[in-house]
Amino acid sequence: MIKILIMSFMLLFILFLIYAIVPTIFIRMSGRRIVKRVHAPAIAITFDDGPNPEYTPQLLDLLKKYGVKASFFVVGSKVKAYPDIIKRMCQEGHTIGIHHYNHISSWILTPFHFKRQLQMTEQAIYRFTNKKVIFYRPPWGSFNLFSLFLSKRFKVIMWSHIFGDWKAAKGKNGLLNQLLQATEAGSVLLLHDCGETWGADKLAPYYMLKCLEIYLQENVKKGTKFIALEEVSF
Repeated sequence: MIKILIMSFMLLFILFLIYAIVPTIFIRMSGRRIVKRVHAPAIAITFDDGPNPEYTPQLLDLLKKYGVKASFFVVGSKVKAYPDIIKRMCQEGHTIGIHHYNHISSWILTPFHFKRQLQMTEQAIYRFTNKKVIFYRPPWGSFNLFSLFLSKRFKVIMWSHIFGDWKAAKGKNGLLNQLLQATEAGSVLLLHDCGETWGADKLAPYYMLKCLEIYLQENVKKGTKFIALEEVSF
């Protein structure tokens, strides 16, 4: 009996490796059909996990203050919960992309459920913006064996810089210095405007916003250009 259980566990582990771990490693290392940098004399700032009713409006105010366009990879269920925020993003010229309907890893989604996550989020975004959705970023940057095939209609956007800003401690100590070093043209920066996902801190966006304002203030003054992903030719 124990031997059968061990063999069953080993089989499940091997299947999980084949379905989730290996594809993620291969895709991220090879760069196949994913974008980590943009071919533009500008920086693309992107935000995941929102919209959040407290922090996303503050973020939009901040971007508007400095005349910066950004890109948001949104959670479909939150799009339906906060449609006015999505409408504002669109009206103010920001790019809106898919980040699953629920913040759930591709590792534990069947092909059917993965496809539904994309479809439901795409429909929610289109409903409130009347714009075709072009971009997709998987939660936690995780893929499965069918991810690239099922998401082939979209441009899959990863990042060149990730800061760990979903933790409040990083926002208090370290985030600003890392941001201030991220000034190379073509960079894709990943930040988070919501701290409600698994492993995140609810107050983390508060500290992110404080660091981001200093970063934008200094770089806009220096003439650094920022673009939304819709402004880039792929």
